[in-house]
Amino acid sequence: MKFICFDLEGPLSPQDNAYELMKRIPNGDQIFQIISRYDDLLTLEKLEKRNGKKKYEPGDTLALIVPFLIYHNISEDDMKEASQRATLLSGARTLVAKLIDNGWWVGDITTCYQQYGYPITQRIGIPPENVSCTALPLDELRNAFRKEDLAVVEQLEKDILTLQPLEDDKNIKNRLDAFYWSRRASPAVRAVVKRIKPRGGQRKVQALEIFVRAQHLTMEKTVVVGDSITDITMLDTVNKAGGLAIAFNANEYALKYATIGLASVRLDDLWIVLEAWEKGGRQSVERMVKEKQMAGGVGDREWFHWVDGIKDMTPVLEIHRGIRRLVRQEAAELG
Repeated sequence: MKFICFDLEGPLSPQDNAYELMKRIPNGDQIFQIISRYDDLLTLEKLEKRNGKKKYEPGDTLALIVPFLIYHNISEDDMKEASQRATLLSGARTLVAKLIDNGWWVGDITTCYQQYGYPITQRIGIPPENVSCTALPLDELRNAFRKEDLAVVEQLEKDILTLQPLEDDKNIKNRLDAFYWSRRASPAVRAVVKRIKPRGGQRKVQALEIFVRAQHLTMEKTVVVGDSITDITMLDTVNKAGGLAIAFNANEYALKYATIGLASVRLDDLWIVLEAWEKGGRQSVERMVKEKQMAGGVGDREWFHWVDGIKDMTPVLEIHRGIRRLVRQEAAELG
């Protein structure tokens, strides 16, 4: 059995759906950028073992923004309608169709909400039973919010709009810690954060393990594709097991934990890598990728790099950063 699992946002669809959803509310883009930065800070704190929140996983941004969606009366119908307008990455449907035609099991593990995850992957051609995404009963959760809970969210919005990522990191951390985790936090807010479990970090690995076991495989026989901080645990797990972890148009977080990198405006440029994997496993991929790396890419396509074990990621990161901006635009700057 040939097995591959994609992240959705980045490899298959260029937009960040939660970011697009937040842009439907006043100043939602600024609010999301601050919360996304807070997500990065909590994740880095955990990775550096500085007494971070043990249960926090990268991508939990999708739990943290729910109080704002409720405050602005965003509905599940709004989300489903927006999913139909989500763009697909060039070559995504072509590659998935080719993989399925050639006997591959193709799946998707995504942090994004199920109201986006299922419709978008269906358009790409991935069966719903092969998809794992974040459950969000938004309309149900809204009923738990009282006027005083909404007032707390309103005040946080005002505070957030005075902050800037990086330069105000300490204030971001302190203010949002108090809002989400302190004993004085709104019970409704705390309940939301506790209930919503986005498919990021270790939860991606858990979902992957379920899919792998169902196909009677091991991690050594799997291929995964990711691009950001929510994918690093999955990429690292597969790479260390001897499988193939692909960082596609990735940021520095994902590249550090991958086996190979590919920067391209088309996902189907991955096909030659997957052919090599099918024919000769990891060694065959290494030979092919290093040959391609020596030749260099062509314009905005086919920039292959063997990244496992390299010490200076700067040249690779610069190429990925440029094409990531080209493909993902505003979403490229998010963690």
